Amino acid sequence: MNSGPLKICLLSYRSNPHSGGQGVYLKNLSRSLTDLGHDVTVVSGPPGPQLDGDIPVRRIPCLDLYNPEALFRVPSLPELSRPLNLIEWLGVSTTGFPEPFTFGIRAYRFLAHHNNGYDIVHDNQSLSYGLWAIARKIPTVATVHHPITVDRDIAVRSVTALWEKFKHLRWHSFIRMQKMVARTLNRIITVSENARRDISRDFVIPEDRFRVISNGIDIDRFHPIPEIPREKNRIIATNSSDTPLKGLHYLVQAVARISVRRPIQLHIVGELKEGGSIDRLIRSLGIGRAIRFTGRIHHSEFVRQYAKASVAVVPSVYEGFGLPVGEAMACGVPVISTTGGALPEVVGKAGILVPPADPDALAEAITSILDHPERAEALGRAGRDRVKHRFTWKRAAQHTVDVYREVICDHHRIQTAKSYPG
Repeated sequence: MNSGPLKICLLSYRSNPHSGGQGVYLKNLSRSLTDLGHDVTVVSGPPGPQLDGDIPVRRIPCLDLYNPEALFRVPSLPELSRPLNLIEWLGVSTTGFPEPFTFGIRAYRFLAHHNNGYDIVHDNQSLSYGLWAIARKIPTVATVHHPITVDRDIAVRSVTALWEKFKHLRWHSFIRMQKMVARTLNRIITVSENARRDISRDFVIPEDRFRVISNGIDIDRFHPIPEIPREKNRIIATNSSDTPLKGLHYLVQAVARISVRRPIQLHIVGELKEGGSIDRLIRSLGIGRAIRFTGRIHHSEFVRQYAKASVAVVPSVYEGFGLPVGEAMACGVPVISTTGGALPEVVGKAGILVPPADPDALAEAITSILDHPERAEALGRAGRDRVKHRFTWKRAAQHTVDVYREVICDHHRIQTAKSYPG
């Protein structure tokens, strides 16, 4: 088997690191693969990735209907004259999420004309029919960060009105395609043992097809700032999403319980959706003075927010990995996390674990950390050490290359068997 540098094509339909974990994964993995000496090209849909200048990006145009500067715009007639654009617009207009499907078709068309001799195509969880077509011609692997079925089920349970349940089911209707395509791949990368078990169960794929490669944490970007003193009774959380999966509702309720007994400040890195469920909950509990949203901030300010905090809380109901908890640990902040999904695999014994969807357990754990600063300091040191030794992007890239070579070998073996049957 060739052990030299590989030509790698990374596919990602959502690539901006501010759009979530998939963008962070793409940015750091592409950097680390390049640093190992491999030739990496990123093929991306909007919002575009923020990569270093030595990593080429091929941007695939689309209607970009989720662009906040022109959200759900009405395309022009010339745009809609193209069938794939029409499918995209109709999907969004009927509360669906067609991006994985349409990106996959566009990526297939792009690679049909710009193959460039890629040794491997690595899909970042689009799992589209286009990927199935690509895999028939080029060795292909996909990363599935966590089973999106969990997002769907939690979202459906979080509402009572039938039309709201239908809306969630409609939005997640792309899951059927992802299940079908994932079953055709010989190898799938995922980021935790918990994710492997859950994806295997929900997608009906044997566990031996998966390879578990933990995400890395950039400890040069996320680090302690000793000269900034921690502020007493200050909590930080990094997710302002109204998405039920992220569990912010339960943290807000926990803060309300604590605020009855002591001064408390929750700083949430992100923007408040006015009129959304979190906004309504804060108003109904009357704790607006205890909660502050930072809005979008620069990374340097992000790390300063960690440095000021007495404790970081990750209240997610489920995570396939949990980058926020790893980033907080890298900054030396004591962490409280739920046991949702793979979070215990990241935290280990370097933080406090509580059951998901339990405001009382969160309130008790937060109070314990605030009342015992020596324990908080010890947990902060343990968290930083754990991340340094277990979660690096170089290590993740090295293991990913091992999977690439495995997939390439399997692909060539299958193609040879087809060429010489019997």
